[in-house]
Amino acid sequence: MRAPRSLQARLAILIGLGVTLLWIITATVTATLLRQEMNEVFDSALQETAQRLLPLAVIDIIDREEEGLSQRIANLREHSEFLTYIVRDAQGRVLISSHAADPSIFPPYDGVGFRQSATHRLYYEAALQESLTIAVAEPLDHRASMAREMQLGLGLPLLVVIPLCLVVIFGAVRFSFRPVRQLRNALASRGAHDLSPTSNLDLPSELAPIASATNDLLARLNAAFEAERSLAANAAHELRTPVAGAIAQAQRLQSETSDPVAAHRAADIETTLKRLTRLSEKLIQLARAEGGRLRTGKPADLRLVLRLIVSDFERTPWGSQIDFIPPDHPVMSDIDPDAFGIVCRNLIENALKHGTPGSPVRIRLSASGRLSIENDSPVIKPEILARLTRRFERGSGSAEGSGLGLAIVRTIAERADCKFELVSPIAGRTRGMEAAVIVPTMRLQ
Repeated sequence: MRAPRSLQARLAILIGLGVTLLWIITATVTATLLRQEMNEVFDSALQETAQRLLPLAVIDIIDREEEGLSQRIANLREHSEFLTYIVRDAQGRVLISSHAADPSIFPPYDGVGFRQSATHRLYYEAALQESLTIAVAEPLDHRASMAREMQLGLGLPLLVVIPLCLVVIFGAVRFSFRPVRQLRNALASRGAHDLSPTSNLDLPSELAPIASATNDLLARLNAAFEAERSLAANAAHELRTPVAGAIAQAQRLQSETSDPVAAHRAADIETTLKRLTRLSEKLIQLARAEGGRLRTGKPADLRLVLRLIVSDFERTPWGSQIDFIPPDHPVMSDIDPDAFGIVCRNLIENALKHGTPGSPVRIRLSASGRLSIENDSPVIKPEILARLTRRFERGSGSAEGSGLGLAIVRTIAERADCKFELVSPIAGRTRGMEAAVIVPTMRLQ
């Protein structure tokens, strides 16, 4: 049998077994000592009875007119006679006996003191130069019965006390391990990217160093991730100016040259530089998604953000493909508006680029916080859909892309406690793809 993996259970079981064993040992030793004391008390009672009865018997026997007469003491009331006695003369004749005495259980007198037979404990006393003797007997069964009752008196309470003691021990151990559970819950309730230090949990001295070491580790990990994100964001940001300058030079070269070959090369350079600009913007968005706090704690109307993003796309050549019906009521959420705008922009751009050319892109935002963007396309297999949210993963279409748009959306959804799903085909249709993000909503006070 394997020991439980829980330290709490191990400690409670070991303490419970130890206390139970100590209780049993204590009860056994107590019963043994009490039995010895009880035997001493019973022996004293035998001796006291003999010494009290013998003088009375001597007076009664001396006053008799007839010698050798045997007398049995009458039983005034029915009762259990645990102590029986007989008084005998020097010839062994029984002169006086208790009403339940059986002379056969009394061995012949051979001196003052205690005797023990197979069935009885006896005490002998003598008077008148041992011409009269008395023997008082007690059944050993009586003493054994008393011992059993005493052991039951000690043992039966243990049957109640020990379970109660075990319950108290388990409760005390569980209560003592409450800080451990608090620390565990504080760490387990965090999101995948939450590296903030644990708050003050009023931990005992044994756990405080663990929490401190955990906070130090989280701080080092956070610093390492921040350095990585800062490098990506700074590198992408710093690329903007020189790339913009290079694009301007390429455009100027196209306008100034009369050589068709040189103009074509300048156009290719411009296209490549614009792709690099878009990639740098995506890297900045990714760094923003991974680095910042995406839940502000203050509700904002997401309709306004979505309207602004849609209006930007309506002013592009894709504007005729936009099918947007804004929600009738405010959609309040504490997700960062900038982060929600990045989600909207990437999903709409992905649908316009990778959907069937010229087909409408349907944009809806429900009152429950579900942003749905649908575009027409051939059915995409589930294994391909699962790959599309990876970084630098591009679809099989001919449209250009950085392979970061859906990865950015997935990152924001994870960090903002949103649900992100891709479905193909669209429910109720045989074609198309739907990208949906469900954001946490808040009620207006």
